[in-house]
Amino acid sequence: MYSLGRGLGDAPTIPEARPPFLSRVLIAFLFCAVLVIVRSTSGCRCAERSSAFQRTTARVLRSRAVDVAQLGLITPVLTMLPNAHATWERDAGIDEVRRLAVVADRLGYHHLTCSEHIAIPTEIARTRGARYWDPLATFGYLATHTNRIRFATHVLVLGYHHPLEIAKRYGTLDQVSAGRVVLGVGVGSLQEEFELLHAEFVTRGERADDSIRALRAAFGAEYPTYDGPHFSFHDLIVDPHGLQTNVPIWIGGRTARSLRRAVELADGWAPFGLTATDVDAMLASARTSAAWSERSKPIEVWLQPDRPLDPIGEAHVAAAALGDLIGSGATGVNARVVHNSLAHYLEQIEALIAIAATVDVPSERGGHSAHRGSGETNT
Repeated sequence: MYSLGRGLGDAPTIPEARPPFLSRVLIAFLFCAVLVIVRSTSGCRCAERSSAFQRTTARVLRSRAVDVAQLGLITPVLTMLPNAHATWERDAGIDEVRRLAVVADRLGYHHLTCSEHIAIPTEIARTRGARYWDPLATFGYLATHTNRIRFATHVLVLGYHHPLEIAKRYGTLDQVSAGRVVLGVGVGSLQEEFELLHAEFVTRGERADDSIRALRAAFGAEYPTYDGPHFSFHDLIVDPHGLQTNVPIWIGGRTARSLRRAVELADGWAPFGLTATDVDAMLASARTSAAWSERSKPIEVWLQPDRPLDPIGEAHVAAAALGDLIGSGATGVNARVVHNSLAHYLEQIEALIAIAATVDVPSERGGHSAHRGSGETNT
């Protein structure tokens, strides 16, 4: 079984029988239709009064689904890529992010994301964007306002940090958040930023591999010990350290090498900017590797839709897109939605979680309700 829903060790529940597929689709589509009617014919107060119905519908759908598509969110506001953000995000700040985090937590989303860049050269910002909130500070704040949703760095650039720095700083965040950290990491490709930070660029791949192994040894350990080709440490104390002793590590990127790295060293693969054809070919190749067959547990695969979903306006299209991603091998979906305001965004993610409950997940994938299960933690 794939372990998608690592959470805080919620008490197990007895699953109810899952309704027929067509019935689930009908319920979700009726739910989205109600949202459309509310938004088009009613004022804000009426929309607020309808929120209890929306919450109840989504909650019932999730409780009836034993195997459901897991959803994370590519968090708006925190990263602003050219031509890929809504106007309202330009002036939005931490209060708006807090509000969406609270709602996503209540709805049962698996995680929020936050990317890392220190400083972007002006010319490069035209294509990569200039806004990148710092994950550590951002997640530390959001952890105090949420209870179950996880916080996934998407991604930390390994070459910018010593692994003990990551283990200590994000281990502290793991304590603050009660064990909700997911370390999404990557090799990095922005040479100018490497040079700015006096970090090694040419050897970044092999150094990243060693850093991941060092993180495995150090995260959650009070007395970490590791000896590798680039990093070595022993006879020291890290206090506080991570609550999780086996923190989930996902590899970001868009190359076959990033998938091989994930299969060999990590828990998951969270690519971006790939077509369905690319993903299918990469996963097909990876499944034939010795590293794939030698894994002690199946790898998590978190895929993104090729364009933002519109679960209220195009519910059938959103459902099909989720189904296609699951069919391509996804064990979870990093979702983006169409939105024109914070209120619209919140309505969209509420509709999407209901639609996700209608998407069949192969039983061998082990999709679960959002927070079932947990990784090992220090006690």
